[in-house]
Amino acid sequence: MRRLLQCLVPALLCFAASAPAQTIAPVVSTPVPPNSARAERASYVVLMSLDAFRYDYLQKYDAPNLQRLAKQGATAPEGMIPSYPSLTFPNHYTLVTGLLPEHSGMVANGYYDAVRDQQYSMSKTSGDGTWYHGVPLWSLAEQQGMRAASFFWPTSDAEIAGERPAYYVPFDDKFDDEKRVQQVLAWLALPPEQRPHLITLYYSNVDHAGHNFGPDSPETREAVHHVDELIGELKHGLDATGLPIDLVVVADHGMVRVNPEPVILDQYADLSKFRTVGSLLYAPDEATAEAAYRQFRAHPDPRFTAYRRKDVPAQLQYNDNPREGDPVMVANGPYTIHAHPRTEGKDNLGEHGFDPAVVPEMKALFVAEGPGVRHTTLASFPNVDVYDFVCALLHLKPAPNDGALGPLKPALRHK
Repeated sequence: MRRLLQCLVPALLCFAASAPAQTIAPVVSTPVPPNSARAERASYVVLMSLDAFRYDYLQKYDAPNLQRLAKQGATAPEGMIPSYPSLTFPNHYTLVTGLLPEHSGMVANGYYDAVRDQQYSMSKTSGDGTWYHGVPLWSLAEQQGMRAASFFWPTSDAEIAGERPAYYVPFDDKFDDEKRVQQVLAWLALPPEQRPHLITLYYSNVDHAGHNFGPDSPETREAVHHVDELIGELKHGLDATGLPIDLVVVADHGMVRVNPEPVILDQYADLSKFRTVGSLLYAPDEATAEAAYRQFRAHPDPRFTAYRRKDVPAQLQYNDNPREGDPVMVANGPYTIHAHPRTEGKDNLGEHGFDPAVVPEMKALFVAEGPGVRHTTLASFPNVDVYDFVCALLHLKPAPNDGALGPLKPALRHK
């Protein structure tokens, strides 16, 4: 593969410079202005997500390319702390907005909004930007005269804050992994006025393996090795461009093997009047919510704790958005929670969504390397801080958010 890429990169650079962006993948091009003169002088960031790549997989499964990046750049050996709940869509959106899930509106992978009287679904409504608050990095870049591109990052196909990326690819989880790398390199080979300076890239291989076989399985090890090889190919291609590119590799959350006996909430309280989405409970009125809460408290179970939404512990930062439901159920360990028994399928061997302070396996990967990144070892930090860090690398003015640059400032070569 490496030899193939060595031959392929020069061809891509030559071909893409004179061809449309959609040379390799089914790219959608948005009619946005070209890069401003200021943007053309800026450096580049490739923000890559490895879904469910737990912080310790780097050593646990011996990922040599990621280890090399960590030794040359910045890393958080004890992990980056995901926002609660440690789920895919909430944390991917947090990474690119710096907003906590309850402030972004993305409180779960699926939820109900009583004002809209609609249910949010990853597969059916993610392309509707009216569900989201905040300004994603790609929208921020476009607002400030800098072109952006996205390959499968959750929500990147939606118009948010009045913008879409200049180039994006509609989600197809079966799309060839190597061709994703090739498309990133093709984008970077476009003429300067068309070339995106921010590119987001997403892989779900490790997440699928962890869910289906558990985090300690040979299949998860194989998935880690596969994405690590892709990173090696990507890094080789980025270096071949000669452009000042910072590669930031993150995960949305980790993975843990769950207890095989799930919690079924309707065994503890009467939920017949509730609307439910997964473990989220939506009562038709205050009296119904309070009655169910009292039933949960009357039948305590060490696997979970029921709270009225306003009383959810402050450290979870999950207590003031109606989309979170009421009462709110918080797992006290790696226990899957359902409102009702499953009618089809079966629970996964591996899961996430838990409080990282209680289940440290939820902590995620963070590695950054490039001309704008200093070699340093970082303490664990919340993932809301990634937004300001990427903005600093690209010299973009951040939108208001819940993060801070401070924890990642030591990783900036030019402060």
